[in-house]
Amino acid sequence: MATKAANKRLVKEYASIQENAPPYITAKPAENNLLEWHYLITGPPETPYEGGQYHGVLLFPSEYPFKPPAIKMITPSGRFLPNTRLCLSISDYHPDTWNPAWTVSTILTGLLSFMTSDEHTAGSMTSTEATKRTYASESRRWNLHDKSFQTHFGGTKEAEPAPFVPPRRIPVVEAEGSSTDSLAKSTVINKKKPQTNKPAWTLQQKLLVVLAVILAWIVAARFLGKTAN
Repeated sequence: MATKAANKRLVKEYASIQENAPPYITAKPAENNLLEWHYLITGPPETPYEGGQYHGVLLFPSEYPFKPPAIKMITPSGRFLPNTRLCLSISDYHPDTWNPAWTVSTILTGLLSFMTSDEHTAGSMTSTEATKRTYASESRRWNLHDKSFQTHFGGTKEAEPAPFVPPRRIPVVEAEGSSTDSLAKSTVINKKKPQTNKPAWTLQQKLLVVLAVILAWIVAARFLGKTAN
């Protein structure tokens, strides 16, 4: 149970973070426990975490702000072991380095800074940049199956999965400048309007035909005249 000092401080910090949240960060306390805060980090551009959504929890002691919180990240990231306390100068691992003036915003900004660095500590892990990008691309869908995430962020834009982009379909090209669809259409047209390959007559050929017809009339007329005599 939070002390009066912890309660006053955390209520004030919640109002502050709602009004002026740090870049790429949102956070809020659980409805029934002011000492349990849930945060969501959006992976910054130009990092292996770009576009990812990382859900985690801050567990404050009742003596806060005079003692630091435990810090965990729940969503797999390739940077931290899921659901594992992180050893940081701003966490309960190092109460000797804790500064009571630090706030939730200070803690989460420090966590994001450490996340995007290459430093190692208890609770961190080593993975390739490609692995981190894979985790980032799957993080939103992973969060949809996390009951804790749905409890605290369900129904918000953060809870929406990344839009599904179907794989690009490349048409099978049958001939230069035409695809299967265009060839199919031309086949239908050809069925409706069959084409014949009749050779075109030249002018000379047409004149010869006319001359042959005239000569045939003359021969026929002479033959009929002789028959009449």
